[in-house]
Amino acid sequence: VWTELIREDKDFVLDIRYATENNFVEEQLYDCPRCFLRPDAAAALQKAHEFFKSKNLRIKLLDCYRPRPIQQKLWDKVPNASYVTPPSRGSMHNRGLAIDLTLVDSVGNQLDMGTPYDFFGREAHHTYTEHSDEVKANRKLLKSTMERFGFRSIRTEWWHYNYGRKQFEIDDMEWECH
Repeated sequence: VWTELIREDKDFVLDIRYATENNFVEEQLYDCPRCFLRPDAAAALQKAHEFFKSKNLRIKLLDCYRPRPIQQKLWDKVPNASYVTPPSRGSMHNRGLAIDLTLVDSVGNQLDMGTPYDFFGREAHHTYTEHSDEVKANRKLLKSTMERFGFRSIRTEWWHYNYGRKQFEIDDMEWECH
């Protein structure tokens, strides 16, 4: 069972990077941009989004559920478990329990998080301390809010959050484009 976020709330900004060539592999991996999560993760993300909307911010969705074959393609490009989960283990994205996201303001400008999405370097780590006060505040707002609604961050990527209340098997579901 899946929930498609943009169908539930049109205020999400959809920028699914793997449906474009604007990603670290510089290749379109999804036929079209859609964002699916397991229902519990989607409900928790909706609550976080409502909180952000009360602050005149919106969530920009960068990646959601990811089919296992796409995980293999990412691993083939970056076989480094600090940044891409080995396909044999499967990522939380492959289970519908991970979201890559950032925040935009009321007119759609992305908040400065210090690095681009999918930047593989220490500047993207939560523990990196050399960013401006604005970047630190933006990251803190994102992280504290996501944690408040049941998500956990990972050390190396400011944009990645896992929802950990349930466990699902790795999935191969591929969506239709319409």
